[in-house]
Amino acid sequence: CSPAGTCYQQAKQMLHAAVPDRLQGRERETGILRQFLREHVLGRRPGSLYVSGAPGTGKTACLSRVLLDCKDELAGSRTVVLNCMALGSPQSVFPALAQHLGLPVAPGRERIRSLEKHLTARGPMVLLVLDELDQLESKGQDVLYTLFEWPRLPSSRLVLVGLANALNLTDRSLARLGAHLAGSPQLLHFPPYTKEQLTRILQERLGQVAGDPILDSAALQFCARKVSAVSGDARKALDVCRRAVEVVELEVRGQTLLKPLPGGES
Repeated sequence: CSPAGTCYQQAKQMLHAAVPDRLQGRERETGILRQFLREHVLGRRPGSLYVSGAPGTGKTACLSRVLLDCKDELAGSRTVVLNCMALGSPQSVFPALAQHLGLPVAPGRERIRSLEKHLTARGPMVLLVLDELDQLESKGQDVLYTLFEWPRLPSSRLVLVGLANALNLTDRSLARLGAHLAGSPQLLHFPPYTKEQLTRILQERLGQVAGDPILDSAALQFCARKVSAVSGDARKALDVCRRAVEVVELEVRGQTLLKPLPGGES
C-alpha cells in the first residue's frame, strides 16, 4: 500500500457489517425468505414468519437483501420495518405502526381497533417487519398475541415477519397459537456460521480490495476457526479482521515516519 494507506481504508470499509450484494452461506435462508414474501405478499395470503438465530448469523442482513432485491415486486404493497429495540415499551409498537400507516392518533384500545379495521379493509397488502421481536415480550404476552393473531383475522391483508435471537420464543411466549395450527407462524432458524462459511465471507470482502492481499489466507482461516468455535458470529469475525488491518496500517505508518531522510540526514 502507498503511504497514504488507500487500500487500508478500502479494506476497513469492506469489513464493515453492511449488507453485501450476496450473502455467503445463506443461500438456503435467502431463498426461503424470498419464497415466503412472494407466496404471501404477492399472492395476497396473510401469514406470519418467525426468524430466529444468534446475533451475527445474518437474519437482518438476509431480510434486508431480499427486500432490496424484491423492491420492484413489492412496489404494490406497503412495507413497514420497525426495530423494537428503539421502542420505549412493548405497547409502543401500535402507535409506531399507526404512524407509518398514516392513521390518526387514538388512545389505548381504540388505537388497536383502528389498526385492526385498517388491516382488514380493502387495500394493498401490508408487510410488517419487526426486528428484535423479543423486546415486545410483556406480562401476559398481550402485545405479541395481538400482532400474531392479526394475520388470522377475516379479510386480513397483513404479512408479519418477526426476527429475534431466541429459538423458542414462539413456544415459550405464544403457546396459545399452537392450538391453532393454521395461525402458527412459519419458522426459519439461522444456525451459527461455520469456519468454512466465515472464511469465504472474509475472503470475498477483502477480495474486493485492489492489489496484493492485506491479510494472509492462513490468518483469515485462523480467525474464522476461532470465531466459529465460540459463536459463529460473522460480525465478530469482521471486527477482528478490521482491527488487524488497523494494526497493520499503524505499523506501516510508523515505518514510513521513521524512514531515513535522503542524503543520510537523521
